[in-house]
Amino acid sequence: MKTVERIIVDPDICHGKPTIRGTRIMVSNVLSLLAGGYTIAQIREYYPDLSEEDVKEAIEYAVALIDEEIVLTARS
Repeated sequence: MKTVERIIVDPDICHGKPTIRGTRIMVSNVLSLLAGGYTIAQIREYYPDLSEEDVKEAIEYAVALIDEEIVLTARS
């Protein structure tokens, strides 16, 4: 994983959930909006403090976490 500069995990901010640096916006909120069909531009309208790079790093952070996890799937 490349260096993460925009995502922080601090137990004193949002109960230790990953957030965008300098905000209380959780990575999971950004990902939920993306999953709901929002574009990066729409997310930035919703959260004006975010940059495009913040949103992209939230995505990259999630990808890196999944790459490191064992994912269980249901059998057919």
